[in-house]
Amino acid sequence: MKKVVFIKNAVILFATSLVLRVAGMIFKVWLGRAIGSEGVGLYQLVLSVYVFVSAFAGGGICTAVTRLVTNSLAVNNKKGAVSVLKKGVFLCLVISLFTLCITFFGADFIAKRILFDARATNAIKILGVSLPFMSISACLRGYFLARRKTLSPALTQIIEQAVRIILVLCLASGFAKKGISFAVTAVMVGDTVAEAVSCFILYLSYQADKRKVPNSSNTQNNQGFREILRIATPITAGRYLNSGLRTAENILVPKSLNAFGAASALSQFGMIKGMALPLLFFPSSFLTAISTLLVPEMSEAATKKQDYKIRFASERTITITASASFLIGALFFALSKPLGMLFYESYEVSYLLRALAPIVPLMYIDSICDGMLKGLDKQSFIFWLSVSDSAARLVAVPLVVSRFGMTGFLSIMVISNLYTASLRVWKLLSTAKTPFNIGKWLIKPLLSATLCAVTASFIYNALPFSAVISVIISIFLSSGVYIGFLFLLGGINREDISIF
Repeated sequence: MKKVVFIKNAVILFATSLVLRVAGMIFKVWLGRAIGSEGVGLYQLVLSVYVFVSAFAGGGICTAVTRLVTNSLAVNNKKGAVSVLKKGVFLCLVISLFTLCITFFGADFIAKRILFDARATNAIKILGVSLPFMSISACLRGYFLARRKTLSPALTQIIEQAVRIILVLCLASGFAKKGISFAVTAVMVGDTVAEAVSCFILYLSYQADKRKVPNSSNTQNNQGFREILRIATPITAGRYLNSGLRTAENILVPKSLNAFGAASALSQFGMIKGMALPLLFFPSSFLTAISTLLVPEMSEAATKKQDYKIRFASERTITITASASFLIGALFFALSKPLGMLFYESYEVSYLLRALAPIVPLMYIDSICDGMLKGLDKQSFIFWLSVSDSAARLVAVPLVVSRFGMTGFLSIMVISNLYTASLRVWKLLSTAKTPFNIGKWLIKPLLSATLCAVTASFIYNALPFSAVISVIISIFLSSGVYIGFLFLLGGINREDISIF
């Protein structure tokens, strides 16, 4: 029964993620054309501030709520689960309201003195208003994840994205005529209203679901603020420092590109952060769903000391992730030019896609191992790893990018992803007491990916059809070659693709 629930939730999250990514990708393509790469660059700067303050507003409290509610529900302790959620919401509200005051009243200082672009002032004021709604929604999603119920949060996210896109479509074009500053502010207004709508719907869903929670335990609730903070503090601190360092990095990159002598540094920054990277992460919907669901599963297995389950889940997840990510990386590498032109009509984006395609497996594996480690109570390790990585990048950017330009920044990204992915994999495997399978997780997928890339390139160049049809046929046929060759090498088998 539990396996059926897991599969059902995985399908729901995958479908939701796919819908959101398709809608988001179309929206970002439209936004890039509506406000230009410079507008996207300014939006990314504002977004980096948003990520920074949202980490402080909510941070790891959502993860703490998920784990502690899971533990309470495991013994049918309804009062304990509800109590944890209320305490989590209270903490998020206090922190997010404090952060709102800082961003609203300090917007002018942040824009001029930190981002060095006064055009971001109004957008920063607007983004602060969304923080309380965002943090409450995060806690409620953590509750539903612990309940193994993903339908309500999934539908809410779809509604949220629909509201966001509709509002921005209505506002951005008109505001763009007044300048980039107004266009980016319009996008942030859409984000804020969408967060408020999402929060309200999630709250109504929670009230309806709360009545269905079993309560057959007399266990006293001892999961107070201290326990929530014990779990949340390292995660929050890690996200806070990491976001702060990444925000500083995002500010330094355009400045360093200017020092290198690059033309339109903000446009180049917008291309890599707002165009190329979202496209590279677009296919990761299924892996994102699995990673999200593994947090409560790993937490429960660790609580019950089910080492075999942790080991089995770790092996299977890395196998699936490695197999899928090498395929995706190969396709982006081989078809970077047509994909960049189809989505953004930009040869510069095509170049970035090809340059970043080889690190797609690192990015995907890093992401899914991060979720599993949080479920295994390894948030302190994640904290120090994230901080050390961000600090190293912050030091490297002005030294390397000002001398080598975009090539230097891409090199920093490669080394950074190699560092974090390898250490997260090592920590997960050492915790699960599992050896690294270099043949199955690296050599065989790499050989298959090489054949796939050659096949995709050959097929695309040989086809006489339009770019869209040629890309679709190339992806379909070369993916079949990849899967077939990987099965032939023994890199994956039928057991590997069954969900645990």
